[in-house]
Amino acid sequence: MNYGIVSQEQLEQIDVILSDKLLKLGVDCVIIIDMAGNIITTKDSGKSIKYDVYSFAALAAGNFATVDAMAKLVGEAEFSLLFHKGQDSNIHFSKIDDELLLISMFGKDISLGFLRLSVVEAIEQIRKVWGGGQG
Repeated sequence: MNYGIVSQEQLEQIDVILSDKLLKLGVDCVIIIDMAGNIITTKDSGKSIKYDVYSFAALAAGNFATVDAMAKLVGEAEFSLLFHKGQDSNIHFSKIDDELLLISMFGKDISLGFLRLSVVEAIEQIRKVWGGGQG
């Protein structure tokens, strides 16, 4: 996938996928970033919770890069999924491909297993949208 050539129509389709698969589930905020921390798209539930998505994206990219280096230290090619659990808020990271990361921020009312299934479905659909835009 080469997200550098993504069209406005593809971004709109991806936003619909994020809304249908993750926001309707109860996720507070979803961000797709590249591995440098640049935001590709972001969607939130509109709840009163507000995130500084630009700072978050930069820190998330650094966090994922750090975990990637740790994976290599223990003999793994990568850890493609990352999860941080807090008392009230949780963060789930999942690679879309080598260049892109999907980040979901959600509360304690969503089960991790159900979120993971929804993320897998969303990523499959996102890959189809991005793949369909290349000729």
